[in-house]
Amino acid sequence: MPVRRRIGSTASEERLERLIEERLKPGSDRERIDGRIWDLFGEDWAVMFTDLSGFSRNVAKFGIIHFLQTIYESERILVPVLEDNDGILLKTEGDSMLVIFRNPAKALHAALEMQAACAAYNGTRPDEEKVLLCVGLGYGKMLRIGDADVFGREVNASSKLGEDVAKAGEILATDAVRQAVTGQPYEFRELEETPTGVGKAWKLIYGGQ
Repeated sequence: MPVRRRIGSTASEERLERLIEERLKPGSDRERIDGRIWDLFGEDWAVMFTDLSGFSRNVAKFGIIHFLQTIYESERILVPVLEDNDGILLKTEGDSMLVIFRNPAKALHAALEMQAACAAYNGTRPDEEKVLLCVGLGYGKMLRIGDADVFGREVNASSKLGEDVAKAGEILATDAVRQAVTGQPYEFRELEETPTGVGKAWKLIYGGQ
């Protein structure tokens, strides 16, 4: 099964590379090529970026074994929640995870359950071992390249929200996420300031906040 996934990703990446190479040729019809790329790889997804608050500071203080322990424990706690909510974990980088969902409501539900799981875990842990989760969510059309990665405005926005803006325990979402779950029992508060390129963004209000 891992072999099949690698072959599929490689085929997608190679096809994209050929189109990019064609796009770079002098006199190429870039509008037509861009349309082909979006037709081939454009899909609607909810995207989640997670980050751990205080992670770098604790690693610097407690060392590489602490790094490995924190990563191991965070994935042990969070990955089952993602799978239960039909999330697809595309990749991990250090203390960050990139996850996609077909349904934005499931992405929000997963984020809430992840924060609850972290709160339960943290209740019996010293401060340096707590998993302090930050979450950023986006939703919309993006380029999905096999099982390797996703690209697009909402990807960039959710990355900034989850990794740069959110504090421990917070779930932040783009306006596209909020609009997609209009009429559902979620309460949001608009952020006063957001990074360049994010646009309007919101903080999900729940029991932990």
